[in-house]
Amino acid sequence: MEAARIVAQGSGLPQEVVYLYNGPGGTSFDTTLKPSLIEALKNDVPYLKSIGDFADLDVAGFVQDAPLRAVFGARGRNYDATLAASANPSVLSGDPALASELWLDGSDSTETMANPNGLLRAVRDATARGTKVRAAYVPDAELGTRWFADKVVWVKDGQNYLPFGTPAGAHRYIAAHPGGAIVNYEQALGGSV
Repeated sequence: MEAARIVAQGSGLPQEVVYLYNGPGGTSFDTTLKPSLIEALKNDVPYLKSIGDFADLDVAGFVQDAPLRAVFGARGRNYDATLAASANPSVLSGDPALASELWLDGSDSTETMANPNGLLRAVRDATARGTKVRAAYVPDAELGTRWFADKVVWVKDGQNYLPFGTPAGAHRYIAAHPGGAIVNYEQALGGSV
């Protein structure tokens, strides 16, 4: 949360947006040059060249970890140990495919809910108490990416409310689950039990 505040102050972006991408389950601040990222860059070069105006890039010559190793060493940290670690050190508790977060106004932390239904109940209850919701985050039911709960497309399927980042994702779900129906955020809040 503190990192999101600092980045928001420096960038002028809303802290809620910064936290969306840099909070638990978001971007890791791991600065090591992971082999998977280097490989991804190698695979991107042909595509970037195909769309034009991209010079040849010698990825092996471009990727140099010596400056990072020097910084790690100066701070008494082990670059190789950090490089070998693959888990995001900032993850939500519970099932990442379902875990949702609620950030209430005046709070310095978020509350993790087990699933989107739990988040909807928590938002409804907080609002009923007169507490302002600063942000509510849910994972897209199709892709797992995090979104603002009040901006997603909600699908009601039985007793479950499923968030989708795009209308197309919601429609794909409904095509495979004919009992599902699109509802708006207010309907999802009112119907969550």
